Amino acid sequence: MESLVYKCPNCYAELKFSAADQKFNCEYCGSSFTEQEMKEIAAQIDAHADTRPDEEVQTDAEFAEHTSVYQCSSCGASIMADDNTAATFCYYCHNPVILAGRVSGEFRPSYVLPFQIDRETAIGHFKTWCKKHWFLPKDFLSSAQQEKITGLYVPFWVTDVELNAEMDALGKNIRSWTSGNYRYTETREYAVARKAKVVIHGLPADGASHIDDELMEAVEPFDYKAVKPFAMQYLSGFYAERYDQDMAAMFPRIQQRAVQASDSVVRATMKNYSTVSVTRSDIKVMSTRWEYMLLPVWFMTYKYRDKVYEFALNGQTAKFVGEPPLSRSRLAGFCIGLGLAVAALTFIGGVFFL
Repeated sequence: MESLVYKCPNCYAELKFSAADQKFNCEYCGSSFTEQEMKEIAAQIDAHADTRPDEEVQTDAEFAEHTSVYQCSSCGASIMADDNTAATFCYYCHNPVILAGRVSGEFRPSYVLPFQIDRETAIGHFKTWCKKHWFLPKDFLSSAQQEKITGLYVPFWVTDVELNAEMDALGKNIRSWTSGNYRYTETREYAVARKAKVVIHGLPADGASHIDDELMEAVEPFDYKAVKPFAMQYLSGFYAERYDQDMAAMFPRIQQRAVQASDSVVRATMKNYSTVSVTRSDIKVMSTRWEYMLLPVWFMTYKYRDKVYEFALNGQTAKFVGEPPLSRSRLAGFCIGLGLAVAALTFIGGVFFL
């Protein structure tokens, strides 16, 4: 007898029916669906169902045959390279890495966003940023540090998310006026209800566990209109990392970002009230569509006083993010110099006063 297996539309893990709440629940990402919701999802899947074309299967096989993975024994990064790469170093901690084996076809990205900023331009942006920060360590952008600036294709899960949003609120409109010797205030209260379907396109989340998530979110956005079907030649001259977090592991982050964005969208429809107090908010992810793609980022790391500072430059838009290290000696020298200058001016002012 053929068994029927329901897959979670968000992370594609197996759904299990719960007798307690009469819902289909996912143990991996925590999603939950009613029977009616499952019927709607199944209808959507049937309407768009297709099989993988032979060309895609062949491309996966070729990718696996000609792509190697280098493993960093220091920080655990997994760096992809083509057959022509003999040896390399870890972009993250700059230790030598060793060939660990072939990459399976499942790690082949669907798309790649090619770098649009070259190395010299990236270094120029770093230097411009440095000019705005006075108390950086002296060797922060030395020649040795510039050598550590690395172009990396970061593995991203880019997701289209469909959500159902329901929100109840108490809206108030308040007006005041003066008549004669009296000041009047009128408050009108309204029961506000919103129900909407929200669709978010291209929500990204990096799939490399050791890359700081907040850093990657800060370097956004990327313009997906420039993405290309993946081809190995785009990796020439750059590094690329494979993901180590699959869709199920990434779903909580995607869910959190999607719910926050939907909450903002729904609240924005209530601006015609003086004040709004939300009494109930129920925002639920109904379905997701995932694409695995490589997005361009220039990286630099800097170790100072036993702390590693990470900096990133969007390889498409040149948006720069990172926390500047503070040189205490340079700051102290500046403060001493400023204090001496103030003392000298005070002394000169006193002399002229006498």
